[in-house]
Amino acid sequence: MGKFVLLDARLFAPGADLSGASSKIELSSEIEDKETTNYRSAGWKEVIGGLGSAEISAEGQWEAGDPSKVDNASWSTLGGIGPYTVCPTDSTVGALAYITSGMRADYNVGDAVGEVAPWTGTVKSSWPLVRGQIAHPPGTARTATGTGTAVQLGAIPAGKRLYAALHVLSVAGTTPSITARIESGDASLTTPTTRLTFGAATASGGQILRGDGTAVADAYYRVAWTITGTTPSFMFAVSLGIR
Repeated sequence: MGKFVLLDARLFAPGADLSGASSKIELSSEIEDKETTNYRSAGWKEVIGGLGSAEISAEGQWEAGDPSKVDNASWSTLGGIGPYTVCPTDSTVGALAYITSGMRADYNVGDAVGEVAPWTGTVKSSWPLVRGQIAHPPGTARTATGTGTAVQLGAIPAGKRLYAALHVLSVAGTTPSITARIESGDASLTTPTTRLTFGAATASGGQILRGDGTAVADAYYRVAWTITGTTPSFMFAVSLGIR
């Protein structure tokens, strides 16, 4: 990916796509530096890494009225911890994505008379910020059990983990339910292995999972899902990464 102008960044909260209400999205990640300078440091400070943290801050145009709007989504998650996914360009399968589990720390609205009603908000991380890819796009409705397109993440070394975020954006039908899982294998994925399984979802919301640090030789990953109910329909986004 070369240089580009930010035109279509995407922001997914636990159960809402906030992209259309956002005009600014910023990510930051840092590791504390802890000084270990001693008499054998040859006159230079020495540091080692301490605690890590990440933050997502965003702002845009205020809207309210249903669970997909920024006001509804912000109030319902304020103080809570859930999955967040940010894409700098788009949210097609394979698009670059940044993933974390974080707490919605603040939410602010309002401005002077005559201004477009704004909002601002911040998410502070509970898990690392992970660089990965989109495994399922938000704009494709699913009405039956199926599998998504494989993305090549690469093998997982021992001590690293697979991270996966599920954002259920809309649900329709009678007693609808979706259970999503992350599978891995070779490029064909003819005999996949299930690596992570989300809990059954029956309403808009979000979940995030991570592996246990065991090495995985497989390089290809996809999301698969089981849908039940009468005339069910789900819109959802899934992001994957390794860290």
